[in-house]
Amino acid sequence: MRKQKGFSLIELLIVVAIILIIAAIAIPNLLRSRIAANEASAVGSMRTINTAETTYNSTYPTIGYTGTLVNLATNGGSCATPTSTSACLIDDTLSQATTTTTPKSGYYFTLTISSALGYTLLGTPAKAGSTGVKNFYTDGTAVIKYTTDGTAATVTSPSIQ
Repeated sequence: MRKQKGFSLIELLIVVAIILIIAAIAIPNLLRSRIAANEASAVGSMRTINTAETTYNSTYPTIGYTGTLVNLATNGGSCATPTSTSACLIDDTLSQATTTTTPKSGYYFTLTISSALGYTLLGTPAKAGSTGVKNFYTDGTAVIKYTTDGTAATVTSPSIQ
């Protein structure tokens, strides 16, 4: 009689069970890491927009701050001669991240003019709980604030450390 080589069904099932246990532990950590990366990207984007708004305000003092992200980008124009509607201060991908269907790294941004603060900028996750947990807020002071409870961040929210 010949001795058969290979694995038994029980041995294969044990290996599959071990792989599933490892995956069950690793996948939630991977998702949390992606959310943290999206949130870090959103903060970086908000800092970029803060800098762009300050530059825009000093470059075009008769206009002041702009209320649209498109004016801070190329807006189809040439960066050889920037204008108030095509300032070339941010990239086009960031300027288009204004709705849940066109986010940048899981976040979209809402920029509005504020008579008291110059401007306000909100960073909101495109899919709350999936692309991000924190909501962000900043204004003409350039201090970035956040909330984690799903509500919109405001001027009274805690600052990022």
